Amino acid sequence: MATKKQTQVRLDEDVLEAGKAAARSRSLDFNRYVERLIIEDTTGARAAGMAAAQRLIDEHGSFLDELEHKLDSPYDQQPGAAA
Repeated sequence: MATKKQTQVRLDEDVLEAGKAAARSRSLDFNRYVERLIIEDTTGARAAGMAAAQRLIDEHGSFLDELEHKLDSPYDQQPGAAA
C-alpha cells in the first residue's frame, strides 16, 4: 500500500462546501473524493466515461428523448383538460 502524503489546498468557501456535499452524496469522505477526482482526471478515466456517455447519447438519444416525453406526458395536461 502506498504511503499517504498530507498536503494543503486553499479553496473558496463555496467551492469547499460544494465539494463536501458532493463527497457526502457519494458516501465518501472529502479526502477520498478529492483523491478520486485527481485519479480520474490524470488517468483518463473521466474522459473515457464522458466519451462513453456521449456515445450513448449519440446512438440512443432519440429513444431516450421519446421515453422521457412518454414519462412526462401525464404531467403535461392542464388542470381540467380532457384526458
